Amino acid sequence: MYLAVNIIGLLIFLLIGWLFSKDRKKIDWKGIGIMVVFNLLMAFFLVKVPWGRDIVKGLAAGFDTLIQVAYKGIAFCIPSMVHVKNMDFFVSVLLPILLIVPLFDILTYIGFLPWVIKWIGKILAFITRQPKFESFFAVEMMFLGNTEALAVSSLQLKQMKASRNLTLAMMSMSCVTASILGSYMQMMPAQFILTAVPINVINALVVTAMLNPVEVSEAEDTIATMKGSAAKESGDVEADGKKEPFFSFLGDSILGAGRLVLIIAANVITFVALAALIDKILSLVHIWSMEKILGYILYPFAWLLGVGGDPHTVLQLSQYMGTKLITNEFVVMGKVSPIIHTFAPHFRAVLTVFLTSFANLSTIGMIIGCFKGIVNREKNDLISKNVGYMLLSGILVSLLSAAMVGLYVW
Repeated sequence: MYLAVNIIGLLIFLLIGWLFSKDRKKIDWKGIGIMVVFNLLMAFFLVKVPWGRDIVKGLAAGFDTLIQVAYKGIAFCIPSMVHVKNMDFFVSVLLPILLIVPLFDILTYIGFLPWVIKWIGKILAFITRQPKFESFFAVEMMFLGNTEALAVSSLQLKQMKASRNLTLAMMSMSCVTASILGSYMQMMPAQFILTAVPINVINALVVTAMLNPVEVSEAEDTIATMKGSAAKESGDVEADGKKEPFFSFLGDSILGAGRLVLIIAANVITFVALAALIDKILSLVHIWSMEKILGYILYPFAWLLGVGGDPHTVLQLSQYMGTKLITNEFVVMGKVSPIIHTFAPHFRAVLTVFLTSFANLSTIGMIIGCFKGIVNREKNDLISKNVGYMLLSGILVSLLSAAMVGLYVW
C-alpha cells in the first residue's frame, strides 16, 4: 500500500510543478519524460543493483578516507579534541572541510575538475534534451556548490537573457557541494547521501523545465569561454595572462575553507538559537512550537512519501523537513544523527535524501546576493521577484528525489 502512496506522491509532486508553471504550453513533456525515466533508472541502479551499490560504497569509502586523513591534521593542532569518545560537531563535521575544499580547488587548478564537469555536462545535455549551459551548470553546481558555480559562470550569466538567469537561480536551490559531502556522511547514511546528489541534479532540470520553461534558440545554446579580460576578472589568471602561482592559490583556498567553516558554524549556532527563541516566544502565548506548526503544514507531503500510516511517524518526518527549510540541513542532520539508525529503512532513505541539498531560506539570500554582484539590475530584479518560485523549486526537487529513491528502499 505504501509503495502505491509513494508512486502517487511522485506523480502529485510533478503535477504541482505543472500547476505552478509560468507557461504550461512551453513545457517540453518529451524532455521531462526522458529525465524522469532516466532518474528512476539511476536511482534503481544506485540503490538495488550490486554494481551500483558497490560504486556508492567505493565513493563513501573514499570520502571516509579523506575525513580520516583530515583528522590527522586536526589532531596535530588539537589532539585533546580528536582523541575522545565523541567528537564535537565542530571538530568531527566542520574542520575536515579545511582539507577537502583545498583538495577540490587543486583539482580545479590543474584542470581535472573542469574537464570532468565539461564532459559530464555534454553527455547530460545529450540525454536530457536540455540547453547545453543549463546541463553544464547542473553538473558544475554538483561539484562546486551554488555560489561558487555562479561565480565561475559570471561571463555566461551576463550574456544570457533574464529568464535563463532565473532558471539558474532556481536550480541553485537544489545543489550541494562535493567538498561538504564528507561532513554530511559523518552524520547520515553515506549510501543515500551519495545517491541523492546525481538524482538532485536531474530533478533540478526537471523542475525548472516545468516551472520556468524557456525556449532557447540554437544561436543562444552556447557556452561562453573565458578569454582575455573576462578571465582576468574571474581571478583565474593574473593581469599578465599567467596562472596565479600554485602556493599563492593554495593559500587563498585554505583561507576560503576557513571562512566557510566559520560561516557554517555561525549559521548553525544562529539558526538553532533563533528557532529556540521563537519556540520560547510561542510558549509564552501558549501556541504550538514552530517545529509542530511546520510539521502540520508539510504533513501531506511527508505522507505522500509513503513512510507509513502512523500519524506520529509522518509528523516526525514533516517536522524534520520544515526545520530544514527554515534553518539548514546541518541543524537537522546534527539532531537526528544519534538516532538515525533507529528509523525504518524507508524513513531513513527519504529523510536523508530530502536533507541533502541547500534548499532553505538562507540560501535564497546567498543566491540573490551572488547574482547582484554579477548581473545587471533588470536580471537581478527578476530573480528577486521570484523568491517564491526559488523556494518552491528547491522543495519540489527534494520531494521528487526523496520519492524516487524511496521507491526502492523498504
